[in-house]
Amino acid sequence: MAAMSRISRALIRTSPTTTTTIINPRFSPSRSSGGARPYSAEAAAAEMEAGHVGSMGFWLKDYEDYRKSLYGGKITHKALLVDAVGTLVVPAQPTAQIYRQIGEKYGVKYSEDEILSRYRRAYEQPWSRSRLRYVDDGRPFWQYIVTSSTGCSDAQYFEELYNYYMTDKAWQLCDPNAERVFQALRKAGVKVAVVSNFDTRLKPLLRALNCDHWFDAVAVSAEDDFPVCIPST
Repeated sequence: MAAMSRISRALIRTSPTTTTTIINPRFSPSRSSGGARPYSAEAAAAEMEAGHVGSMGFWLKDYEDYRKSLYGGKITHKALLVDAVGTLVVPAQPTAQIYRQIGEKYGVKYSEDEILSRYRRAYEQPWSRSRLRYVDDGRPFWQYIVTSSTGCSDAQYFEELYNYYMTDKAWQLCDPNAERVFQALRKAGVKVAVVSNFDTRLKPLLRALNCDHWFDAVAVSAEDDFPVCIPST
C-alpha cells in the first residue's frame, strides 16, 4: 500500500473517529433535501468567506450536521482526497482532435471520429504487461494507444503528443475558482491531497497549471506501483 503510506505520511495523524473523505469539490450537500446538488467552487468559496450569514464556520457546521444525519455520531473530516482527471482537470480539447491535428504532418489520415473509435477500442483492451496501465512514465502503454488510434508508429509523432499532454495547453482546471475552496479547507485545518491513476507526468502538469501548491500531497499510481481504487458511494 505504498500510495496510502505516502499519503498518511503527508497528512495528519487521525483518531479512530476521524474520517478521510474522497469527494468531488463541485458537489455539496443540499440543505433542503439532504442530498447532493451541483455546487460550483465559486459558490462554495463565497459561502466560506462571507462575513456573517454563510460564513466559513456556518458552512462547516452545516456540512458536519449533514454528515451526522447520514452516519450519526461525531464524525470529523481531517482530510480530502481529490482525483485528478474529471475532478480537478479535464482535457482542454477533444483527444481525437489533437491526435489528428498533430498527426497530419506525420501522415495520419483518419478522421476524428475514426480516431476516437479506435482509441476507445484500444483503451478498453486488457493491458497484460502490468496490472497497472501506467508504470513510471507510461510510455509503452501510450505508444500502444497512439499507434492503435491513428495507425501511425512514428516515434517523433508519439514524443510530440506525449510531451504536449504534459503542458497547460492540453489541460484545464474543471473549475478555475477551485483554488478558493482548497484554500478555505486548508485554512480550516483540512489536509488536501491528489490521489490518481496517472503516469509520472501528473506532478509536472500540476506545476504547469500552477495548482501543485494547493495540496499537501500528490500520490500517483505509476510512482507507487499501486492502483488507486475509489469506492462508489
